[in-house]
Amino acid sequence: MRAPRLRAGHGIIVDRRPLRVDAFRRLWVASVVCAVGGSFSLAAIPTQLFTMTGSSAAVGASAVVSFVALVVAALWTGALADVRDRRTILLAAHCGLTLTYAALWTQSVLDARSVPILMMLVACQGLTFGSIMTTMGAVVPRLVPVELLPAANSLSSLVRYAGSILGPVLAGLLIPLVGLGILYLFDALALLAVVWAVAKLPRLEPARASNVPAEPHRGNHPTIAQILAGFRYLAASRLLVAVLAVDLSAMVFGMPIALFPELAQRTYGGPAGGGPALGLLYAAYPAGVFAIGLLSGTFTRARRHGALMAAAAAAWGITVVALGLAAQLWIALIALVLGGAVNFVLSTFRNAIFQALTDDAMRGRIQGALTVVLIGGPQLANLLHGTTASLLGPRTVICIGGLLTTMAVAAIAWQVPELRSYTMFIPEPRRDPDRSA
Repeated sequence: MRAPRLRAGHGIIVDRRPLRVDAFRRLWVASVVCAVGGSFSLAAIPTQLFTMTGSSAAVGASAVVSFVALVVAALWTGALADVRDRRTILLAAHCGLTLTYAALWTQSVLDARSVPILMMLVACQGLTFGSIMTTMGAVVPRLVPVELLPAANSLSSLVRYAGSILGPVLAGLLIPLVGLGILYLFDALALLAVVWAVAKLPRLEPARASNVPAEPHRGNHPTIAQILAGFRYLAASRLLVAVLAVDLSAMVFGMPIALFPELAQRTYGGPAGGGPALGLLYAAYPAGVFAIGLLSGTFTRARRHGALMAAAAAAWGITVVALGLAAQLWIALIALVLGGAVNFVLSTFRNAIFQALTDDAMRGRIQGALTVVLIGGPQLANLLHGTTASLLGPRTVICIGGLLTTMAVAAIAWQVPELRSYTMFIPEPRRDPDRSA
């Protein structure tokens, strides 16, 4: 199935052109339902674990379990999505996540109080979520034309970040009123909207590209060689490697979220264990992402994706330096809001470049590798910032990280001119565009 060609629109508010494609519109509307009502478990699971054990170490262990499961699922599902119907994989993953939330609701209602059972369900959540992230990245380029990929990615990010802001806040308000079990049930019910939207998709058999050799596939189990083929394909493209290197530089050097509690308490005078300063620091970044997402029409029609991505990454480094230098909370919040805005631009064009330049026959595996990097990068940043801050202090580490981000991005852009010059190719629109999918 080929994505339809649509006429360009105008405006600076949210670029809604991808919503003209029926299939993408159904998925996006369902994601709006799920963004808040399907994200309560992000707060409910840690809360339940801490209530059961009284230990933050158990909460940390659950994060490790989820991360490992997500990595395994991303790599395996990515290879599977390159040889199987992607709609079927996406439908199975969403059904699996729905059943996981239903099981979380059941164990909460039964008051099982079993940490091993809860950890097993956390692993199931990681497996299904990793499969969804990877497969969805391979599905969207089949639904919308290449010129609408930036707009489609910005619409998806807008909903995701809105959910990350509203979901935990509402969960915190609802837990004392209705209990944890009802929140899990809300998650399961909200996901049914996405299950319906995915079920309405046409079959999405992967196309065989002429420049990608056919690979044998044994049953339902991708081989290690097939999984590694995605990394080899990625390594063979200087442009894709440069895009990934820019993104990693921004995430690893310039993501000081692990230092927010120390900043809030020791720099901005917040109370030990939390307080308004800490909440504002955590909220400022997604607020910037959401704000610029509402104005996505200002940049989603641009064609110089490589230069814009590199510029956004360099600007992110500058905002991180400003955060490190900020002696007052309001300055730090402004820096984080601006950082969220430029990072939204960075991620929008990163996804668009990867989706546009990857052959459909390899798109699942490339998305799997990208998912691992996107999830693992912030984890590595937390480790790096947390260990070095104990030696140099949080503000010094943040400033150094911001400078390293900008310097690394400048070096990559200088060494890989393909990144600076990459321009999206827009095919000529057809007279009678097919607006269905």
